[in-house]
Amino acid sequence: MATEVKVPTLGESVTEATIGELLKKVGDTVKVDEPIVSLETDKVAVEAPSPVAGTITEIKVAVGDTVEVGAVIAVVSDGVAAGETTAIEPREAPAPSPAPAPAPAQAKEAASDSAQTLSPAVRRAVLEHGVDPSTIKGTGKDGRLTKEDVVAAAQAKSSTPATAPADTTGPAAVAASGERREERVKMTRMRQTIAKRLKSAQETAALLTTFNDVDMSEVMAARERYKDLFAKKHDIKLGFMSFFAKAACLALKDIPGVNAQIDGDEIVYHDYVDISVAVSAPNGLVVPVVRDADSKSFAQIEKDIADFGKRAKEGTLTMEDMKGGTFTISNGGVFGGLMSTPIINPPQSAVLGLHRIEDRPVVRNGEIVIRPMMYIALSYDHRLIDGREAVTALKIIKEAIEDPTRMLIDL
Repeated sequence: MATEVKVPTLGESVTEATIGELLKKVGDTVKVDEPIVSLETDKVAVEAPSPVAGTITEIKVAVGDTVEVGAVIAVVSDGVAAGETTAIEPREAPAPSPAPAPAPAQAKEAASDSAQTLSPAVRRAVLEHGVDPSTIKGTGKDGRLTKEDVVAAAQAKSSTPATAPADTTGPAAVAASGERREERVKMTRMRQTIAKRLKSAQETAALLTTFNDVDMSEVMAARERYKDLFAKKHDIKLGFMSFFAKAACLALKDIPGVNAQIDGDEIVYHDYVDISVAVSAPNGLVVPVVRDADSKSFAQIEKDIADFGKRAKEGTLTMEDMKGGTFTISNGGVFGGLMSTPIINPPQSAVLGLHRIEDRPVVRNGEIVIRPMMYIALSYDHRLIDGREAVTALKIIKEAIEDPTRMLIDL
C-alpha cells in the first residue's frame, strides 16, 4: 500500500516553504516519523516526516522547489524492498554547460558531495574553505554537517603544517592554485525574509542609534567569583547575557516606550518583557524569545539562551519559539565586533547591541587606569522614542552592569 508524504502545517500564516535538503532518496527504507526532507520557511527549518514505515518509491520534489502546505513531496510503500523499486529519482536542477575537466581537488569535492547531502550553506562553506566533507564529523541532527563543522575543520587544517610533495612547484600546480571560481546559489527563503524585514525596518522606522561604553570590571569579577557555584547548583554556565537581559528589564520598566511598539496610529505598551535574543543559525540570524525575562532568574535566562543556541545549530527551532518579542539583544561581540548600529526587529521599537570586551585606558579618580570596556549601542524608532528616553535607557543599562547590585534591589 502506498502512502503520500505531504508538507505538514508550518505555523500561523505560513502557507509555503522551500525544499532545503533531501534527507532520503528513492529506495531508502524509513521508519515512522523519520524525516524525509528538510523544509525552509520564512523563519525556521522544519522536517517533513514519514507517517508510515516502508520504502520510498517516489520523490516528487527537488532542492529549491517551493511547496505549499498539503502538497505531496514523496510516496512511501509498505513492505517494498529497496532492490525492487523502479520509481523515478528526485528531480535535479538543470545541469550547467560542459566545463573543463576539474582539478583533482575539485573531483574529490564532487565525490564527497555525492556521498552525502549537504545544505546550500554547508556546500558553500565547503567550496570557500576547500575541505573534504567526507572527512568531517557532523555535529548537527542525525550527524549532519553544519557550517560550523566545516569552518572548524578548515581552521584545524590551516593550523597543521602540510608537507608539500616535491613535484608541486611545476606549471600545473601553479595553474591549479591560481584558479578562480564562482558559484551562484539561490538565496534561502529565510535569507530572503531577513533581507526584506531589515530593508522594511529601514524604510518604515525613523532609525537612530545612541552609544555608550561600559566598564565590565564588576560583572567580570562577580562572574569569576560565583561561576563554579552557579554551574554546580544550576547545571549551566554563568554568562554575560543574563546580566544584560536583567539590566535591560530595569531600563524597560523605567522607560516603557522602549518596550512598546507602534500599531497604526496607536502605541502598544507592554507590562511584561519578552526579549528576543539574536542567535546565529546555519541559514542565517534567528531571534527566539525569552519570555517574561523580567520575572525569570539569571539561571533560567542562561538555560533558555543555551537551549536556543543548541536548537538553532540543529535546525530544530519552531515558529512558536520566535513568535512575539518586545525588545531585542544582539551580541556581535562573540564575533569580534567592536561597534555597530543594529537594526530593530519589527514591530519592536528598539534593539540593544553588545560588542567585544577589550582593555582600554580610562580615567578613574583622576588617574589613567586599564579597564575591560565594552561599547553598547541602542538603535531605536525615533517616531516613538525620544532621544532623552533612549539615552536614559542606555544609561540605566550601563549603571546596572557597572554596579550589579542595582539589579538585586531594583534601582
